[in-house]
Amino acid sequence: MKTNVSELLYRAMDASALRQRVIANNVANANTPGFKRSLVTFEEHVKEAMERRTIHTSPQALNPRIVADRSTSMRDDGNNVDLDQEMVLMSANGIKYQALTQQLSDRLSMMRYVINEGRR
Repeated sequence: MKTNVSELLYRAMDASALRQRVIANNVANANTPGFKRSLVTFEEHVKEAMERRTIHTSPQALNPRIVADRSTSMRDDGNNVDLDQEMVLMSANGIKYQALTQQLSDRLSMMRYVINEGRR
């Protein structure tokens, strides 16, 4: 599998959308006793694949993964959701998603320009 920049942008957008759903689930369960927050890992896997130079041959490196955070507890009932942290993560993720969509839009606009100018 050859990974191009557009494919990586699509995968990053998918990971960001999944991250938004996971954060929303964390917020919804902030008062559930024993609930452990989850997080999405994606960028770490892409970085590792790039360092090993296997990003072109390892499609599983481009799949986001949901991981439970069992390392902490915010309350005596075992719940580890910090609403302030989750809201910051949600805002940062929204900004990241907007940046990804802008980058993809710019790439598509550039391709459209090249195609249209090539016809002349």
